[in-house]
Amino acid sequence: MPVKSLDELKKIREESLRKVNLRETGENAGETIELLVGMATCGIAAGARETLSALIDEISKKDLDNVKVVQVGCLGYCHSEPTVQVNIPGKEPILYGNVDMEKAREIIEKHVIGGNLLEDSILINTFSKA
Repeated sequence: MPVKSLDELKKIREESLRKVNLRETGENAGETIELLVGMATCGIAAGARETLSALIDEISKKDLDNVKVVQVGCLGYCHSEPTVQVNIPGKEPILYGNVDMEKAREIIEKHVIGGNLLEDSILINTFSKA
């Protein structure tokens, strides 16, 4: 699709920079929720690039400025790739496994926004420790 005006090009640039900012710094560092996506070869082979893209797209659609997406290496759960760890300030980390694009959108909607865990996809839930 061709760009028809300078204003349209500026909007595209601003949106692209906003998405990069979500991946690099988050916008509200004090209360930033971090989503760690396992991007080692095992994760990439299992579809982690698509998972990462779905997370970033959903964060952008929901206009969440307090969520940071971070690419990390192997999290040690190659059998359950793609993996996404959700770090919410003041709460224990939750590690999800087999996160496809649909599950990534669910993580944003239900866990990050709604505060509800996706029990069927949790690999590590430190809330349930005895």
